[in-house]
Amino acid sequence: MGTFDKFKIWVVFIGLVFQLGHGFYLPGSYPHKYEVGDYLNVKVNSLTSIDTEMPFSYYSLPFCQPIEGVKDSAENLGELLMGDRIENSPYRFKSYTNESDIFLCQTKPLSGEEFKLLKERIDEMYQVNVMLDNLPAIRYTKKENYFLRWTGYPVGIKIQDVYYIFNHLKFTVLVHKYEEANVARVMGTGDGAEVISTVGNSGSETPGYMVVGFEVVPCSFQHNTGSVKNLKMYNKYPSPIKCDPTTVAMPIKENEPVAFTYEVTFVESDIKWPSRWDAYLKMEGAKVHWFSILNSLMVITFLAGIVLVIFLRTVRRDLTRYEELDKEAQAQMNEELSGWKLVVGDVFRAPGNPALLCVMVGDGVQILGMAVGTIMFAALGFMSPASRGTLITGMVFFYMILGIAAGYVAVRLWRTIFCGDHKGWVSVSWKVASFFPGISFLILTTLNFLLWGSHSTGAIPFSLFVILILLWFCISVPLTLVGGYFGAKAPHIEYPVRTNQIPREIPPQKYPSWLLVLGAGTLPFGTLFIELFFIMSSIWMGRVYYVFGFLLIVMILLVVVCAEVSLVLTYMHLCVEDYKWWWKSFFASGSVALYIFLYSVNYLIFDLKSLSGPVSATLYLGYSLFMVLAIMLATGTVGFLSSFWFVHYLFSSVKID
Repeated sequence: MGTFDKFKIWVVFIGLVFQLGHGFYLPGSYPHKYEVGDYLNVKVNSLTSIDTEMPFSYYSLPFCQPIEGVKDSAENLGELLMGDRIENSPYRFKSYTNESDIFLCQTKPLSGEEFKLLKERIDEMYQVNVMLDNLPAIRYTKKENYFLRWTGYPVGIKIQDVYYIFNHLKFTVLVHKYEEANVARVMGTGDGAEVISTVGNSGSETPGYMVVGFEVVPCSFQHNTGSVKNLKMYNKYPSPIKCDPTTVAMPIKENEPVAFTYEVTFVESDIKWPSRWDAYLKMEGAKVHWFSILNSLMVITFLAGIVLVIFLRTVRRDLTRYEELDKEAQAQMNEELSGWKLVVGDVFRAPGNPALLCVMVGDGVQILGMAVGTIMFAALGFMSPASRGTLITGMVFFYMILGIAAGYVAVRLWRTIFCGDHKGWVSVSWKVASFFPGISFLILTTLNFLLWGSHSTGAIPFSLFVILILLWFCISVPLTLVGGYFGAKAPHIEYPVRTNQIPREIPPQKYPSWLLVLGAGTLPFGTLFIELFFIMSSIWMGRVYYVFGFLLIVMILLVVVCAEVSLVLTYMHLCVEDYKWWWKSFFASGSVALYIFLYSVNYLIFDLKSLSGPVSATLYLGYSLFMVLAIMLATGTVGFLSSFWFVHYLFSSVKID
């Protein structure tokens, strides 16, 4: 194992330190060698639907169960939070051995409740997700002159008020001959896999194969009830089964059993093991991504031009004229001047609710750092779709350790606002550690009750809730307090000008300042709304999102646009003698969250038309609200910090007695 692979494992392992009872599982990291005749076990994941967005356990429906009983596979934090429930299944193959007409089981006669549940799942377009060697099964359907690619297959189909179930599966396993001779090979399917060194075992000439593709064709086949009575699992069905996906023949009826069969074909493929995920990750719409980036660059260039004008023409010119005058002339000029030069004695006056501002900026730094760290690692390939659940795990890990940065920034800002006063830093640190996680916990708990009531696997188990609370109070909170301690010890940022005791009256404005603040959010939104469509489709339409390189570029552009927008708006407010820039600079860029939420509502109405039921809509809006809150804190922090630097730089150039 190389140093790079070891580092990948340790990065995720630290985030999973609390999982003492589960084996560590980093799927997709090593090629698994199967010799001819070795058993390959198919696994099943939760049933999913874009109609309800509520996953359910595979075995919540009357499907065949394995002889050894249902067992959960090793899971990580990310899988549990995403609602994945990976379990073993009765489907098993012999490596590089074609088999047909394999009988699996015949269910008991369907009870009224089971019959009703099957009809509901078919109506709600639930998909069965099966996987082999960590590869989800792909299903191809032909539409006109091109093929559509899907992961999983539907539970059944409804035709003219009759419900049919897909009870025969035709599997195709693509394999590639194992080529490396002196590397560690992993036997098994991922769970408790045994690493065996092949060095010194070169005497064995048995060919080995790696799974590089997994396809499924579902069929509805009417079995002869009498001929399956005496069959046991994995016996051969007495007559040939013709799998025709264009016809359906097995209607489900109350008080009648359903028989399940399957067949498997192994096909040798030229696909290399590192390229086996290409079928799932074929880039579509690359031009759209580039268009999004070019669109963002145009916005940035436009704003950069305005900023350049402010700095080089307006500010520099005014400062040069101001500094060339003697003191008497400056005093006389102060009486004649208007604009930002008149608010010298008020520009650093403490804002309203300073503690809340410090807390929101601290949390924003933490969320922004988490996003940057996660997307960078994902762009480098550490958190690919092959490593199921590691993206969420990485986000939790980065969020926890960045509590230090959140506490430090919040407390240092607190001390800066109050000119170096140490009092209250512990309280600020506690609020930072509790503000965003507390709101998140409230939203997720409410949504979780809805999922619990629906018996969905998307509900976070109570044990995991306890673990998350322990992570919060045992790791995140102490680290935030440590960061606050360092922030209290660090020197505060000194203001370049003194603040007058009596606040200056702000002249009446032609337009309400909040109108400018709300309007400013349209520019950052313009930089990311195209990429936002792909992200939303990934989350809610079951598509794989993996273009993290594009996402990293878009995020960098978003940060630049937020900084520029906030800076320009702050300057505009100072020019009309409005020195209350603190909160306005935060919400100038943070208001992009409002437009993202409106876009989410638009996406719900026009793109998720099939979303059924108030529970599903509530889940969607709840998760959207959670996402929007995080975006507001992150973008608002970028805007505030850039404006603070600008104001500090601007007034440090003004000489006042």
